[in-house]
Amino acid sequence: MEDCGRLHEKIFPNGDVYIGKIKGTLPHEKGKYTWSDGTVYEGDWEGDKMTGKGLIVWSSGAFQYEGEFSGGYLNGYGTLRTSSGCIYRGGWRMNAQHGIGRKEYSNSDIYEGLWKEGVPEGSGRYTWNNGNVYIGNWKSGKIDGRGVMKWANGDTFDGFWLNGHMHGSGVYRFGDGSVYIGTWNKGLKDGKGIFYPTGSKHPSLKKFHSPLNSDDHGFLLNTEEKLVAPKSRVKRSLSENIPVIGRFKSFRQISNRTLSLDTNWSTRDPAQDCICNDSSLTLHHAFDEDQPEASGKSTLVYEREYIQGVLIMERISECSESSHKNKQHNKFSVKQVKKSSCVDIFGGQRSYYLKLNLQLGIRYTVGKITPVPAREVRSSDFGDRARIRMYFPRDGSKLTPPHCSINFYWKDYRPMVFRNLREMFKLDAAEYMMSICGDSGLRDLSSPGKSGSIFYLSKDDRFVIKTLTKSELKVLLNMLPKYYRYVGDHENTLITKFFGLHRITLRGGQKVRFVVMGNMFCTELHIHRRYDLKGSSQGRYTDNDKIDGNTTLKDLDLKYEFHMDKKLRESLLKQISLDCKFLESQQIIDYSLLLGLHFRAPENLKALAAHHGSMQHQETSPSGDGELLILPKGLVLVAHEPSVVNTAPGPHIRGNTLRAYSMGDNEVDLLLPGTARLRVQLGVNMPAQATRKLQEEATELELFEVYDVVLYMGIIDILQEYNVRKKIEHAYKSLQFDPLTISVVEPKMYAERFIKFSENKVFPNTP
Repeated sequence: MEDCGRLHEKIFPNGDVYIGKIKGTLPHEKGKYTWSDGTVYEGDWEGDKMTGKGLIVWSSGAFQYEGEFSGGYLNGYGTLRTSSGCIYRGGWRMNAQHGIGRKEYSNSDIYEGLWKEGVPEGSGRYTWNNGNVYIGNWKSGKIDGRGVMKWANGDTFDGFWLNGHMHGSGVYRFGDGSVYIGTWNKGLKDGKGIFYPTGSKHPSLKKFHSPLNSDDHGFLLNTEEKLVAPKSRVKRSLSENIPVIGRFKSFRQISNRTLSLDTNWSTRDPAQDCICNDSSLTLHHAFDEDQPEASGKSTLVYEREYIQGVLIMERISECSESSHKNKQHNKFSVKQVKKSSCVDIFGGQRSYYLKLNLQLGIRYTVGKITPVPAREVRSSDFGDRARIRMYFPRDGSKLTPPHCSINFYWKDYRPMVFRNLREMFKLDAAEYMMSICGDSGLRDLSSPGKSGSIFYLSKDDRFVIKTLTKSELKVLLNMLPKYYRYVGDHENTLITKFFGLHRITLRGGQKVRFVVMGNMFCTELHIHRRYDLKGSSQGRYTDNDKIDGNTTLKDLDLKYEFHMDKKLRESLLKQISLDCKFLESQQIIDYSLLLGLHFRAPENLKALAAHHGSMQHQETSPSGDGELLILPKGLVLVAHEPSVVNTAPGPHIRGNTLRAYSMGDNEVDLLLPGTARLRVQLGVNMPAQATRKLQEEATELELFEVYDVVLYMGIIDILQEYNVRKKIEHAYKSLQFDPLTISVVEPKMYAERFIKFSENKVFPNTP
């Protein structure tokens, strides 16, 4: 046996080198091992495993660990430092942070508390570099359980959390002294609660609070005293005679695991995530600014009820101290709050703030990107780094003007791409900016639909601005390169035109995403009827008591067929087919044909016209082959004259002038007797006859109602992917209904059904 007290140098065939004591053929006690890639460990050994105390420095220099080892793993107490400035001091188990530890992140955030398998779990305190502090329970690296969050602005929430969101009962104390006691559901107020304005007397909150420095959860905040290296020794045991080079594989994983943890926490602020999901908290000053403050002995109490963050009921109680003492009944005034979309986080004045923020941001973005010399888009223009960011403080800055809204952050996605799209759609930058950002402002649309989105309309009706979910934003960004090429190659496309994609981040991290689109119903003619058509039938109807002049009807509500010139119909159906194939290639479903009808004046209606009789009175084709055509008498097609009609591009107008079979395959205009002369384009100013069959019994003659109409249409809602959630929805609904009748089907079937529905039901061939 070799002398254990001597130092030996051993060179392995793969280039590794060991210098130290050896017992038998294995490293023993003290030694230094240098791997061929430059990684160095110097410390205690037992057999072929690092066991005891030591120092290891990775070859890249990105990580350095000094502390205890056991069986070749980081195990016990130790300190890990990274080149980015992150430092962890505390317990380890099997290469993962475990037990009590303190971590200083590279962005100056600090977490001190309990860890489990590499992530915070148990009681702990997290301090963000912006001054926010959370003290309480953690689970799997997220705020979970009972805890107290204190924001830098003075707001405090003491209550229960779930997966990083306020969830359950709690008390929210605002920096101005007002208090809300109630319940939350995944970050949103949900259920009943009471709001106590500033200066009002509220009940004792002892039952809601626990001392911040208590160890109710087995953890004292002064963890520094606990972070002293423990005296416990690692139990040493013999291990198998495995080559040293093989033993270090577990250490290769430590660098990746530690780096991942540092990255996740340095870029994410759970405190911001928590506050951003409660809109009424983030803008409480504006929400309560019209509420009278308590004066003298009188106090106001607001009993409120929420559903998923939406205020649906408010009950105002005015009481005095004497009324409390004498237990007199309070006098209440009740007001019903109109339901709104869960995304509509603003009401009244806050909606004004949001619209003003949009105008400020779009004005800034367009003004910044327009002077850039025109060029073709590059692949980098579609990348994540292609954005414009700016902070808009209320008092203004060197780059932003002062304004009367609230402070907000602005982000503009893919600015060069959308600038080129606007130019492709022949929109003037100044007109675009004035339409949205002019003094006339934006208008709220009253019927946002079941998607939960909110809509704004520019004063000149040219543009619609819609809120997007995070998933819709992701779909649009992923689809944008191919969308850009497609609309460039197909100028007559009916697919929604996108002009800008933006995000506003409000106080506390509330993010609202917007897309600017062309208004398909931007016309001087009045749209009398609107339809949203998907080609499915299950649930696609509207209750009669909900129908008014502004209602958008659905597939089963459509009682008309639309007959038009042969050439116009051919061009329309060809483009619908191309658009559906494109959407199919992007795995998109749930899109609709938005169809608007303008009915001509009553004197031009031909009601109760016999079907065959009306056919006999139509003109024959110019070729003289006797083919019957439908040419509305209240709508006259005439040869296109660019000098007579308005050819200026619009938010939905872009394609070329259409040709009509009845006019010898020449470009045509639509003449409305006594009204206007309009340029006919695909989806814009398209003349047709709307025919509805009358249900008559015991008659051989089929009777129809026939109306002259002008059609406006486009394909909308193109941001729903056929993802896992939709596949599950399809499987579930297929068990209840005929799979061919439900809206959610796979993209190929959806496209085929949509095309077939358009050809056979909406725009059938003329008999």
